[in-house]
Amino acid sequence: MSTRHPIIAVTGSSGAGTTTVMKSFQHIFRREGIRAQVVEGDSFHRYNRLEMRARMKKAESGGNKHFSHFGPEANLLSELEQLFQRYGESGGGRARKYVHDAGEAAELGVEPGQFTEWKEIEPGTQLMFYEGLHGAYVASAINVARHVDLLVGVVPIINLEWIQKLHRDQNLRGYSQDAVVDTILRRMPDYVNHICPQFSATHVNFQRVPTVDTSNPFIARDIPSADESMVIIRFANPKGIDFPYLLSMLHGSAMTRPNTIICPGGKMGLAMQLIFTPMILRLIDQKKRAH
Repeated sequence: MSTRHPIIAVTGSSGAGTTTVMKSFQHIFRREGIRAQVVEGDSFHRYNRLEMRARMKKAESGGNKHFSHFGPEANLLSELEQLFQRYGESGGGRARKYVHDAGEAAELGVEPGQFTEWKEIEPGTQLMFYEGLHGAYVASAINVARHVDLLVGVVPIINLEWIQKLHRDQNLRGYSQDAVVDTILRRMPDYVNHICPQFSATHVNFQRVPTVDTSNPFIARDIPSADESMVIIRFANPKGIDFPYLLSMLHGSAMTRPNTIICPGGKMGLAMQLIFTPMILRLIDQKKRAH
């Protein structure tokens, strides 16, 4: 953790909705005039798209049917921790980008599924913002979480997460349902062992829970809408959180535990802005005082 160069990390698995959360933070940064260095978790995958497919086939031929991006072997987690440590110390570090599609390829001049070259990040940013799979990762030799000043978990209940992944991969990427189900099953051990534990290290968790039947996510025709959901917001340390203010601003919200508030799914973006704006401004104020 660093007062001079704060780091915010949003962690959640693919299909969890972390991109939506990222947009909420971008609104805060823009409104408050904060210059943020954005780091995408995909850029710390160890292998490009073709290499990953080859590695999965090799692992499967050797009896490992669970090799996935969720696990540490497929990621550069030591390099991610080094980036966080260096940024916290000096505001510097090396980063790159993963090119997802043709639009990004045209912008960055690199083929889809490949990485850009590593390069030094631009100096003068006020904070770093990470969004990806391993922002709160902790293992025996690696501790990414200890460098982060504000850790946020985004965790839909598992059936909803599966529905979102099924719809995204089938409709946007053209995968068959069987292929998506195979991916879900392949990732499950890494999800349990390497993703779930991170949500115990986060400062705030957002968990979206549908209020419609998702008993069999593999036959769901639609993703439950925000109006068909509730959001559970859990604070690791409720000290200093103005719950009466949040309850008054979030219509239809209630407290279920001393550190937990629930609100309608459509209020998730507003809740994030109400909760994180003062936290971010506090980090910026501490940064100014330190300098």
